[in-house]
Parts: sequence; structure tokens; C-alpha cells
Amino acid sequence: MQSTLIGFYISVIIIGLLFAYGGYEETMRLFAYLDLQFRFLIFKIRMYFMARKLKKGLNISTIKQKESTHG
Repeated sequence: MQSTLIGFYISVIIIGLLFAYGGYEETMRLFAYLDLQFRFLIFKIRMYFMARKLKKGLNISTIKQKESTHG
């Protein structure tokens, strides 16, 4: 319980300092940038799994083609 409160207070202090240093506009731009970076990370992870699935599917189809032409 104690550690969650400490984490919350630290987060509030950091956000307060961001507002004090950069103002509302710059802080919102920072959060928008972080949001876009997070979304792009999710996109890259999904693309990695899609590419892996595609490579696996292509390898299976090329092996079947080789067997049918040589067999």
C-alpha cells in the first residue's frame, strides 16, 4: 500500500513539474508524442508476428511446390 502511494505522489510531482516548466501546451505535446510512440511500438510488434506467420506460410508452400515438381 505504501509503495503505490509513493509512486502516485512521484507521478503527480513529475507531472506538476512538467506543467511548471513547459506549460500546458508543451506537456500535452509530450504526452501526445509518448502516445504515438506507444502505438507505433504495438504496431511494430503486430507486424513482427504477421511477418513471422507469412514467412512460415511461404516456406510451407515452397516446400510443397518443390515436392510436387520433383516427385
